[in-house]
Amino acid sequence: MDDIDRELLTLLQQDATRSYAALGRAVGLSAGAAHERVRKLRERGVIRRTTVDVDPAAVGCGVLAFVMVESTAWMGESAEAFAALPEIQEAHVIAGSASVLVKVRTATTEQLQDVLRRLYAIEGVSGTQATVVLETFFERPVTAAGAVPATS
Repeated sequence: MDDIDRELLTLLQQDATRSYAALGRAVGLSAGAAHERVRKLRERGVIRRTTVDVDPAAVGCGVLAFVMVESTAWMGESAEAFAALPEIQEAHVIAGSASVLVKVRTATTEQLQDVLRRLYAIEGVSGTQATVVLETFFERPVTAAGAVPATS
């Protein structure tokens, strides 16, 4: 991946509806060359999907919680069980005192409580610890440049 690919990714993350002609102009390529580069980025799996960023509160999912899931067994093969709960946006196998970290969005705390109850139905789950988010300062997408190293 070169600097032009990184710039194309940045532009698409800002506005995925941009035309190939506009993308090409921005990076000094023809529309066809920009299209070909984007196609190759998709083929290589760099661009996984094109989506719309929806305000969760506007669609009735204003309660955000991160839940640490404790287990009595290795949870690495439990992805389908976690994915079956539609309120779970992300699930990660983690190191530490818990086995899995999930990001949950619901409309109410009562619905969050129901999700916690359903988590216990997953084989191996022995406990949960939920942290409810009061305010989100920002959420940052992955950038083409990756993590920026700290400067001293």
